[in-house]
Amino acid sequence: MTGTTRRFRSPPKRQDGIIVVIVAIGAAALLGAGALAFDVGHVILSKTRLQNSVDAAALSGAKEIDISGDTAQAAAAARDAFEQNALANGNHDLLEYFNDGGAVDVQFSATLHPFVPATEPPEYVRVRVNNLPLDTWLASIVGITEKSVAATAVAGPSPPLGPESEACNLAPMMICGDPEPDEGTNFGYILDDLQVLKTSAQNGNFDVGPGNFQLVRLDGGQGAADIRAATAGGFGACLSDDEDIETEPGNTVGPVAQGMNTRFGIHTGVMNGTEDIYPPDVVTTENSVEFEFDQNGHLITQIDELDFTHQMYTQRSSDGLYDHTPAPDGPGHFERRVMAVPIGDCTETTTGHGFVPLLGYACFFLLQRVSHQGNESHIYGQFVEGCRARGRPGPDPGDSGTAVTSGPHIIQLYEDPNSTDS
Repeated sequence: MTGTTRRFRSPPKRQDGIIVVIVAIGAAALLGAGALAFDVGHVILSKTRLQNSVDAAALSGAKEIDISGDTAQAAAAARDAFEQNALANGNHDLLEYFNDGGAVDVQFSATLHPFVPATEPPEYVRVRVNNLPLDTWLASIVGITEKSVAATAVAGPSPPLGPESEACNLAPMMICGDPEPDEGTNFGYILDDLQVLKTSAQNGNFDVGPGNFQLVRLDGGQGAADIRAATAGGFGACLSDDEDIETEPGNTVGPVAQGMNTRFGIHTGVMNGTEDIYPPDVVTTENSVEFEFDQNGHLITQIDELDFTHQMYTQRSSDGLYDHTPAPDGPGHFERRVMAVPIGDCTETTTGHGFVPLLGYACFFLLQRVSHQGNESHIYGQFVEGCRARGRPGPDPGDSGTAVTSGPHIIQLYEDPNSTDS
């Protein structure tokens, strides 16, 4: 039986070359990925070190401005703190940047939201490094020859702490709060909540008590003239946390509108000619959406229905899109539309005049001017965080007035409202 012999041939030599190319490409890809991973880790570590340094610098500058009020000393303290951090082990990039004269930008603002550099009085400090160059190592293999990181930090005084804290420049009206609020709320209020700060006679819903339209007496002031001045921002005294809220009977529609509308640059009646005493906000653009109420008189309009909100106000203020030029060159003052009001425990309601237990304070952004016809008027506010209920804004917000840090407080870090690098 004759058999057949089969011969197997080796693959062509060109296939060996393809394998070599594939291996080379794979090795290059692995090397590039490793290089990127190595340098990305370096970027993340450097960003963390830079953030820690600007945090320390902002806190140091804020502490100095809180003590001395001197911006030059505070800026020097901030840069010194940055340098001390740069001298720490492992901060070679920071030290090289600082020694080469790299910019450590230190700014001061009278307000936190918005943070507006060079406004008076200086209460909040921002420290910013926009471009810290970093060495490139293995990433250069894949063509990346430059990389950098940025960081910013804002620091300033906290709200007053402790039972002896005070709030100043309050508006003469109150809202009802929950004495046992859910965690994460301010006596039941959460960020961006809408609230009626003053009710209407047609509403028929007296949260505080019959005959009371949410108006209060501040420091013994009573009657239309005192209400008008206080709604304009003329309450110069302070209210301690251990005091009760004294309520004011009556609607007082006209005086409330006259006082409140000065914050929008509208000075009518006896407020005509008081522009220097009661200036407008720098941004007076208003919400124009009509508000809706349920059958119990409670506000039901949604935030996303509003055409001008506190967030929009903050953005416009930060971008310098003013309706009124800021002082000292113009009449406008920052945050005139942000008011602090006391929060009362309305489970112990009272008639027109009486006393309601004080729970705390809330800050509200005025959404629009007060319009009134007959006995009907409402004041609409949007709950905001971080308002300065300790002296300003007021009838003359540019004046030092009562210190913003009256009462026990600490210096703390805040998220920079104008940057994602904080």
